[in-house]
Amino acid sequence: MTHRIAFQGDLGAYSHEACVAARPDLEALPCRTFEDVIEAVNSGRAEMAMLPVENSTYGRVADIHRLLPESGLHIVGEVFVRVRICLMARPGTRLEDIRKVRAHLVLIPQARAFLEAHGIAAEAAADSAGAAAELARGQATDQGVLASELAAQIHGLEVLAHDIEDHGHNTTRFLLMAPKADLTRRSDHMMTTFIFQVRNIPAALYKAMGGFATNGVNMTKLESYMVGGSFTATQFYADIEGHPDDEHVQRALEELRYFTNELTILGVYPADPKRY
Repeated sequence: MTHRIAFQGDLGAYSHEACVAARPDLEALPCRTFEDVIEAVNSGRAEMAMLPVENSTYGRVADIHRLLPESGLHIVGEVFVRVRICLMARPGTRLEDIRKVRAHLVLIPQARAFLEAHGIAAEAAADSAGAAAELARGQATDQGVLASELAAQIHGLEVLAHDIEDHGHNTTRFLLMAPKADLTRRSDHMMTTFIFQVRNIPAALYKAMGGFATNGVNMTKLESYMVGGSFTATQFYADIEGHPDDEHVQRALEELRYFTNELTILGVYPADPKRY
């Protein structure tokens, strides 16, 4: 198997930054879509995958909750990446020369104050790292790109301004995925992620959640989404603190099973220290 880690986007994307942070020993493999990332691992072209699951500003990443259960992969780690936005341009370009920048649509509003202060127009691009690669191949001396510092390093661009985001809290959470589950206790702070469907009985969700409260299990995430386009089949995605072998987690999961038709653990993994 090739020692690679697959991610969605171009080299220099924030997903690439997550790969470098989690597994610098693996070669990063850029992919066009999330489905391509999963296929790369299942086909053996990569041994791990890095997928974004949620962002502190924009919420959950579309389609990820649907893809994870069907992927055949298991969560073995999490990575929190602070979205630090840099303004970059071709070497020799001055900040006062920049008239327009390109970036992914979600980055532009996050740097609005900086752009307005410098009279710089913004244009949406499909991918910020891809926009950086295009700028590097061209000759423009009045254009820039908003992207990660890693993108500037990879594509030979010069960073004219660091950390230009309006707010310093924007963070994306990524999941490190592998073909084989790792259920070992690898940290004092473990996380467990699972999906479940409640039985069609009154107050099923309320009763199912009761076991976590009475057993002192901290649930850090609970989201619902439709299954198969049905308005009656609802699946829930949950993250809890703890390991399935912990007695209080065992009791909570046993109670949950009583009120569910289906319960699948997607992964057991160490909590990223940045979580706290």
